Amino acid sequence: MRLGALLAAARSGGAMTTTFFINPAMDKELKIFCKNTGEYIPIDGGDSLLDLYRTIRPRLGLEALVALVNNKCEDLRYPVYGPKHVEFIGLNNPHGQRAYVRSLCMVLYKAIRDLYPGKRLRIEHSISGGFYCILKHDEHELTAEVVDAIKARMHEIVEQDLTFVRRERLTTDVIEMFRQQGLNDKVRLLESCHDLYTVYYKLGDLIDSYYGPLVPSTGLLRVFDLQPYEQGMLLLPPSAADASVPAERTKMPKMFAAFKDYLAFNDVIGIEDVGTINKAVHHKYAPMLVAVAEALHNKMFDKIARDIADRFHQGGARVVLIAGPSSSGKTTSSKRLAIQLVTNYIRPKVIELDNYFVDRHRTPRDESGDFDYESLYALDLERFNADLTDLIAGREVNMPTYNFTTGEREYRGNTLQLKENEILLIEGIHGLNPELTKQIPEDLKFRLYVSALTTLSIDDHNWVSTTDTRLLRRIIRDAKYRGATALNTIARWPSVRRGESKWIFPYQENADATFNSSLLFELAVIRSHAEPLLRQVPNNAPEYAEASRLLRFLSYFEPLDEKDIPGTSLLREFLGGSSFIY
Repeated sequence: MRLGALLAAARSGGAMTTTFFINPAMDKELKIFCKNTGEYIPIDGGDSLLDLYRTIRPRLGLEALVALVNNKCEDLRYPVYGPKHVEFIGLNNPHGQRAYVRSLCMVLYKAIRDLYPGKRLRIEHSISGGFYCILKHDEHELTAEVVDAIKARMHEIVEQDLTFVRRERLTTDVIEMFRQQGLNDKVRLLESCHDLYTVYYKLGDLIDSYYGPLVPSTGLLRVFDLQPYEQGMLLLPPSAADASVPAERTKMPKMFAAFKDYLAFNDVIGIEDVGTINKAVHHKYAPMLVAVAEALHNKMFDKIARDIADRFHQGGARVVLIAGPSSSGKTTSSKRLAIQLVTNYIRPKVIELDNYFVDRHRTPRDESGDFDYESLYALDLERFNADLTDLIAGREVNMPTYNFTTGEREYRGNTLQLKENEILLIEGIHGLNPELTKQIPEDLKFRLYVSALTTLSIDDHNWVSTTDTRLLRRIIRDAKYRGATALNTIARWPSVRRGESKWIFPYQENADATFNSSLLFELAVIRSHAEPLLRQVPNNAPEYAEASRLLRFLSYFEPLDEKDIPGTSLLREFLGGSSFIY
């Protein structure tokens, strides 16, 4: 019956009997849209994405590890009962890379449990192209023989092609299973999260949990390496440049030392993981935790300032170069360091690198054809070095100002001259690159690297990514001060990361000092600021997958009010309420 007749009958109040005929064939037909192939594909209700993948694999041109289902990352054993938008993901995508590494970590855990029952694996953080792992409370360093034995067992597990079985049960049941397996770190976390149900994975007779999907089976994890590293070992995933070989290990002794110092601090104050942070918040110990973490920052700034002062008073360190990746807190670090320098009888003078941009028509362009302001060669290196040379010599310099509206450098009568007790402070992403100050003698420079080297772990097998901490900081800051949505920030983040990999990370070991700008409590505070922004990302946007992942990550943290955070805190650069003017 036509819609018009139905409406007329309703208006007249007349009784009528209507029969709707449904085509049985239409009722049974279920299709998903596969973004990879650009087509609708029929599928039986209850089939998994892995079933679908196997039928279309020859046409995909990739080995799928996980899939985006309606722009949310799921494992390939996800059952389909309704129409879905599906994109299969391989190692060429960050979601696929994370799934590979998570799965590799569970294989590592199983290998250690098979060979050395009772040993406690802890995956500390990423460094040197891989992930640093230790056997917690082991009185001896891991020998090369032990590491080789673990690696050999991992290869055996890969060859067996064991299935990663995804399960979901009442959290109370999962807590008890983890307790029986000796995973007290996971027990602490789950007891503090208050989720009714918990997802976990089973590999053979072993269970574990991760805050993201795993690959279907161990046979997909053929590319990796495990090497002795410091007191532990380094798990190396496939190389980003060539996924057929493991990533190359790089030497990063200064970065490792910075991580080690913070981990030692964590041990002293009894913070092992997110579960212990949540417990501190729940029992109202957070104000003390905030005070201790801020005191550590003060101590670090004081030490760096004294190191600079010692060299300055011996005739060196006339230029302090401060560099670091996006949202590492460089600006607040510069301001707090300046205060500490004054207490050492040195007056800092600030130079903004942005004022040395070349005129816009000379700016290099990136692979997309856009102006690449992150390139070293977007700066007038010759003019910059000439001005530094004159300033160090005590000559007065006419300082430039870059007009971002016209795209040209201007001179507005601003001059600068260094006196005997004055020092130059220069903040910028290229500070550690030797090319930036190639005409300045090395003894006259002090290089400071600032980064949020997060040492907090979710639990023993799930670390907190330093990149995620910085991304969350930037999402909050961009929304508060730059009018950008979380979607905008997430969309731009891959380009930011490429710039960091090219212009910042290769030079971080050039630093004379490293300042770790992370704060143990910050993600508990960030949660309430970031969640509303992330929830505004629509699920029909590609960025929804990242927003969804970050929301899940933040859900592990007990929210912490910011009232106890001082105005001088580095975190205020992102939250607002800072004592400093930016």
